[in-house]
Amino acid sequence: MTRATSSAPSQRMLRVGEQVRAAITQVLQRGEVRDPLLEKTVISISEVRMSPDLKHATAYVTPLGVKDHEAVIEALNRNAKFIRGRLGPQLRQMKYMPDVRFRDDTSFDNYKKIDDLLRSPEVARDLDAEDGDDDQ
Repeated sequence: MTRATSSAPSQRMLRVGEQVRAAITQVLQRGEVRDPLLEKTVISISEVRMSPDLKHATAYVTPLGVKDHEAVIEALNRNAKFIRGRLGPQLRQMKYMPDVRFRDDTSFDNYKKIDDLLRSPEVARDLDAEDGDDDQ
């Protein structure tokens, strides 16, 4: 019997991703990473996506209050091996410690664009026209 292929993550990938996210958050909150840029920056980790074999983790982060996100992402990727080493105590149940990559989370920008579109005069005009049609 063939296996169904799907691009959606499995329950296990989601569960492990959430555990890795919590572990990375703890490492950053405790200030274990000795990088001047990371020490003075508040970083929000919105999601961690795991590879199907659970050996690679991609963490989507948003530096808060910083205009240059790329510098923070580069600093996190420079310290990725150190962060990976500090994840051990929280993730000791895993067979392999995942390699961590950091990426800029652009989902908030996408949400803002959608919100701006929904609040635009063109959409409001179309919605008003639909309400008028329903009354008749």
